[in-house]
Amino acid sequence: MDDLKYGTRNKRGDWKPNGRIEAVPLWNWPPKLPKILAWLPGYIWPWNAFHMATALIYWFYVVPDVETMKTISWGWALWLYAVNAAAILVFYGIFELRYYIKRAQQTRFKYNHKFPGDAPSDVFWFQSQNLDNFLRSFFITIPLWTVVEVIFLWCFAKGYVPWVGWQDHPVYLAALVLVAPAIHEVHFFFIHRLIHWGPLYRWIHSVHHNSINPSPWSSLSMHPVEGFLYHAVAFWHLVIPSNPIVALFQLHVAGFGAVNGHLGFDKLEVTEDTAINSHAYTHYLHHKYFEVNYGGDGLIPLDRWFGTWHDGTREGDAMMDARFQKKRERMNARA
Repeated sequence: MDDLKYGTRNKRGDWKPNGRIEAVPLWNWPPKLPKILAWLPGYIWPWNAFHMATALIYWFYVVPDVETMKTISWGWALWLYAVNAAAILVFYGIFELRYYIKRAQQTRFKYNHKFPGDAPSDVFWFQSQNLDNFLRSFFITIPLWTVVEVIFLWCFAKGYVPWVGWQDHPVYLAALVLVAPAIHEVHFFFIHRLIHWGPLYRWIHSVHHNSINPSPWSSLSMHPVEGFLYHAVAFWHLVIPSNPIVALFQLHVAGFGAVNGHLGFDKLEVTEDTAINSHAYTHYLHHKYFEVNYGGDGLIPLDRWFGTWHDGTREGDAMMDARFQKKRERMNARA
């Protein structure tokens, strides 16, 4: 595909899409039903549909029976870790293999023209971003993902929280599934803002931000505190009446869905004429500029409300620069 039909490339070879990142039409006033209906299929397919499919596969083929889950044991906890690790190895690995190792579409639609594997750095273990990100994902973050998973499944099995049945409340649970990505955005935004506070950033979040030019393995490369807080979004389903399948879906939106913001490509070419939108640009801008786009795609427009939104345009640059200037002036005034 010709990526210059969809964006521009600067002298360095970095690519950016045309236009701006559009607001989710749910927030337009007055509401425009045709735009909402046009947006809805992309909200469900393919990414959220994939997360629900994996949640159902887990529930029916991976998660132990309720009696087993009433007692926390190493056996089923390690089984869940093995499945989580294998699933991420395959799912993330497909993107890593095709777009970063084989480089099947070279730098077409790639925001940063460089590939992490070509740039050794002392900030990473073994001077390798890929190896550092891989090891942190599989030996720190995915185990913490599993800890969260074990805790909420145990709570449901023990009856410590309401277990809402699909047969009795199908409409309510279906609505909760539709809302789950919004819960993720709100949860992510606030913990993300928290760990961008100076001391917490240096201690915790800088680990993730070492990957200025992210790739699939960067997605779950986190400090242990961040890795736990990030996946703890599933604990919201211990607070609101829910169902373990919906909680699994919530967890998979976080775990499997983390790759979207770190793919590094705007479109993923499937054939010569077909490509899938990655939805990566919003979070890529966060990795590039650090202090913008703390949330997700703007499903809940918290970045707009708090003044940290960047829509990928020159106007977005100007607003960001003005905010940074005011911040510097405040800091100088205190000095």
